[in-house]
Amino acid sequence: MKLIIAYIQPHKLSDVKRSLFKSDITKMSVTNSLGCGQQMGYHESYRGVDIEVNLLKKLRLEIAVNDDFVERAVAGIIKGAKTGQIGDGKIFILDLPDCIRIRTEESGQEAIG
Repeated sequence: MKLIIAYIQPHKLSDVKRSLFKSDITKMSVTNSLGCGQQMGYHESYRGVDIEVNLLKKLRLEIAVNDDFVERAVAGIIKGAKTGQIGDGKIFILDLPDCIRIRTEESGQEAIG
């Protein structure tokens, strides 16, 4: 089992969801996030004062999958989020030692679904 964490541009969420659904991946958590990477932020003027904005809005996706879904999930995220520009995001894949479904008390691969 793996936990896939992806940071993407907010406006690409619908494309990523559509791409994941086509790969039979429908379960995910989405959280608003702030961060910066290679983009380094930008400058804007507010009431005549120059402001440096270096924490940009991103979305964090968390998807727990069985091992045979990892490649499909990663490919779906890339297909939906990629623009070829700096700031498209990152994908992290972590080992997931266990998962427990509270309702049925199932654990392991059966709990992920």
